[in-house]
Amino acid sequence: MQRKAYVPGVAALLAALLAGCTGGSEGGATADDSNPGQPGVATEAVEPGKYRTLPEPCGAVGDKMLDALLPGIEEIADEEQREKAYAGEPTLAYDTDRKVGCRWKVESTEATDHLFVDFERVVSYDSAVSDDSEAERLFAQQVEAADLPEPVASGSGSAASDSPSGSSSLSAGESGESTDAGPSGEPPTGAGGTPSSSASASSSTGASPDETPTEVQPRLLDDLGDEAFVDDEPGNSGPTATRRTVTVAFRTSNVMVTIEYAEQSATLGVVPDSEEMQDKARKLASQLADSLSG
Repeated sequence: MQRKAYVPGVAALLAALLAGCTGGSEGGATADDSNPGQPGVATEAVEPGKYRTLPEPCGAVGDKMLDALLPGIEEIADEEQREKAYAGEPTLAYDTDRKVGCRWKVESTEATDHLFVDFERVVSYDSAVSDDSEAERLFAQQVEAADLPEPVASGSGSAASDSPSGSSSLSAGESGESTDAGPSGEPPTGAGGTPSSSASASSSTGASPDETPTEVQPRLLDDLGDEAFVDDEPGNSGPTATRRTVTVAFRTSNVMVTIEYAEQSATLGVVPDSEEMQDKARKLASQLADSLSG
């Protein structure tokens, strides 16, 4: 008899629970994947980034490109040391799917060349922000940190310099000397009156030997990846300047790539040629962008 007395109470409890669940669903309760700020409106999932992995950094630069960027590499007599130079040195990486890099350094009788290539795959941890959008935000910070100067119009020469494979009127090429005369018809001279590729570039713009010519000034690029820029800085200034560092950075989808190409001249007062170094670095950047796209 006591058990029968409890039955009505249990039935009433179950009825109340069922009524509550039914009433909640009719009252517009949100689904598990809905936006808590807007009841009944589901949050649309953002698309993941195009890239899920990164290339092996030291293998991303071919031997022919290394020959061009690091002229002294073919001059290394010891075969084992030469193979080691081509192989490069990977940077420390804790997650090779997120960030990897590689460095090369080669000395020759004329200069010491350094090359650094860095790949970073951006992943957004915000469900409302895509990987591409997060990469775009981070690349904008990189551009801001580069502190690029305002563009300066310099005639048709500027347009030609925007093509990594275009012809060069200032480049000394492999000879290290320039035969082009300046706009006034006077032969270009470097520090101490010594003809040089860097001096010819400076004389054509009226700049001192340690300054970057207008035609190859740091700037945004519109022919590389989704967005890109090139930076160009002498490592020191004055008549004893002997170093130049060119940085080319670009973003394609959610991967950011940075190339740092530096050269230290063995000749006092001669700054490595800006246009020639930019041309080489941009050619490498184009190859890396194509390999990512493929």
